[in-house]
Parts: sequence; C-alpha cells; structure tokens
Amino acid sequence: MVKHVVTFRFEGDLDERREVARRFRETLLTLPDLIDVLQSMEVGLNINPKENWDLVLIATVPTLEDVEKYSNHPMHLAAIDTIAEARMMRSCVDYEI
Repeated sequence: MVKHVVTFRFEGDLDERREVARRFRETLLTLPDLIDVLQSMEVGLNINPKENWDLVLIATVPTLEDVEKYSNHPMHLAAIDTIAEARMMRSCVDYEI
C-alpha cells in the first residue's frame, strides 16, 4: 500500500485561498467513486492562518504504479485544472505502509 500525500498553497489573500481550497476539496472528494485505484482519500483544509499550506490530500492506493494511474486519470486531471490559475506551490511525498 502507498500513501500519496500532497500539500497545496494557493494565490490570493487568506479568504481567497480558503475559498479555492474549499472548492478544490469538494471536487477531490468525488474522485474515490470515479477512480478505481483510490482505496481512500482524505482532504483537509488548513485552519491555522500562521501556516503556509492551504490544503492537504492524503490518498491510499495499492502500489506506486497506481499513484501514476490516479495522477493521469482524466477525472483527476480535470480536478487539477480547476486550480491551475490559483496554484502557487505543491509538495508531494509517496511512502509505503
């Protein structure tokens, strides 16, 4: 099993970033029903305004190859397109469990 952990920072003031994160979260949470390799997904919105990241995504998939399948799935790519203009930074860690 692989945990796929991604954090995002969005452009704008705090309220704008929170709104983008909220809408992105709603979109992401539809993906487990649409992408068969996604065994679970958790999406959290940062509530601490002193920190740098706005959203964290934690997904579980069977293998590292499945991270690639998920990442290239048309529904995932469509979700990413919704934040293309607002995305400032992204970080990712994939680890085995």
